[in-house]
Amino acid sequence: MRIMIADDHPLYAEGLKNLLQEEFDVVSVVFSGLEAVKEARKCKPDVVLMDINMPGMDGIAATREIVAEQPDIKVLMLTSFTETDVLFRAIRAGAVGYLLKDLEDTELISGLWELQRGKNPFSPGLENQILMEFRRQAAPDRPHRDIALLNERQIEVLELVAQGLEYAEVGKRLFVSERTVKYHMARIKEILQLTNHAQIVAWAWDHGIGKTVPKGN
Repeated sequence: MRIMIADDHPLYAEGLKNLLQEEFDVVSVVFSGLEAVKEARKCKPDVVLMDINMPGMDGIAATREIVAEQPDIKVLMLTSFTETDVLFRAIRAGAVGYLLKDLEDTELISGLWELQRGKNPFSPGLENQILMEFRRQAAPDRPHRDIALLNERQIEVLELVAQGLEYAEVGKRLFVSERTVKYHMARIKEILQLTNHAQIVAWAWDHGIGKTVPKGN
């Protein structure tokens, strides 16, 4: 996995690079959002570890530009911000996961391997925050999408994906190839007019698919 680090604290970025390069290929380290956008065009990493609070263009704006230009690049937020609105804006911008900097080293590495396997890594407790904010805001710039728009097979795939199964595992359960699962997920994203995997899972939970919706809001 080829990784780019974007963080405006050089000592932290260097320490992160030293940690990760034992298991991953760290192809670049940059210190601002604008540098991240420019460098992503050059080195085309598989994953960008993106801080949020950076000078000039922040990490959320940089994420939006990178994902718009190169949708195959996965942007994983690695930050100290725990506020729900910041978390939700990052997911809306196209981030595929959200990890906090106070994680243990092993948890960060585990999160990256989860991403490699098709899962969305989030620090403990943040998934429910995304779901609650997703429900509250109800994607105001998009029309409401009803579950009836999905066919039976798409719902079967979504049920298993929303339970946290990897695409290969979903394929085995449904007796189809991993490629077919990816095709169904792409169609679901298109039909629901969502941006990424994390939003699809949040939508599924909100509609009672794959996970019990937390009570309270």
